[in-house]
Amino acid sequence: MAMDPSLPPKERVYFLLDGRHRESWLSLGTNLFIMALIVLNVATFIAGTVSWIGARYGELFAAFDVFCVSVFTVEYVLRVWSCTVDERYSSPIRGRIRFMLSPYALIDLIAIFPFYLPIVLGEQGAERMLRIFRLFRLLKIARYSNSLTLITNVFRRKAEELLITVLVMSIWLVFVSSLMYYVERAAQPEVFSSIPAAIWWGIVTLTTVGYGDVVPVTPLGRALGATVALLGIALFALPAGIVASGFVEELERRRQGSQYCPHCGEEVDELVNEPPKSHVHDEPEQEQ
Repeated sequence: MAMDPSLPPKERVYFLLDGRHRESWLSLGTNLFIMALIVLNVATFIAGTVSWIGARYGELFAAFDVFCVSVFTVEYVLRVWSCTVDERYSSPIRGRIRFMLSPYALIDLIAIFPFYLPIVLGEQGAERMLRIFRLFRLLKIARYSNSLTLITNVFRRKAEELLITVLVMSIWLVFVSSLMYYVERAAQPEVFSSIPAAIWWGIVTLTTVGYGDVVPVTPLGRALGATVALLGIALFALPAGIVASGFVEELERRRQGSQYCPHCGEEVDELVNEPPKSHVHDEPEQEQ
């Protein structure tokens, strides 16, 4: 499928950057090019932390980073400019603001913002933050990867169930840590010095990691620790089961031909090869 040359420029840009139109070689090539830049940019950043690689290729990596940020900046500006093609963002001002606050747009902004941060904070004040936030560029790849979009949709649909399990695990963690504190504090006052200190033991025990730096020594404490370790296996299986069922449901939706918006991840009925008229979530916004 080729892009319709009769489309207005804004719709052609939207069509080009829209990840749903994968049957267009131009759109697919553009998305693959940006994906490759994301992977290479993060790879060069990681490689640059190796002292001898950074010393030898540091200038080349810096030049490549400038090129990547330039491409990402142009991409972000074009997305903000063309987003009004989508009826959810049809309002020239409020629609664009709404688009800029969407999850993927925020990721795009975070990916390029650290590069311009030294202009605001100066080189010295922004150096550490710049290095950390460069890793967020890897999140941009979620927009272009079906697999990562699938994972995002699973966690979005199962958010309520996962939140409940996290709440239950947190309550259980505080309970068993407090119990262990009162059982072990007399025998190990320097190790179980407080309930927050005992929470570290609770985390490594419930997750069955067991670093061994904090362990109960009393018979009652060891019995409690063994019980908590066994219950931790069952407790942490809950979110795994929820996520697994979410994957099954999501894959079934995809087998049935459901399409997903690359901006919000919600299910739409529009076919991939239709013109770049976006799905309608609600009535178009009107400027006041």
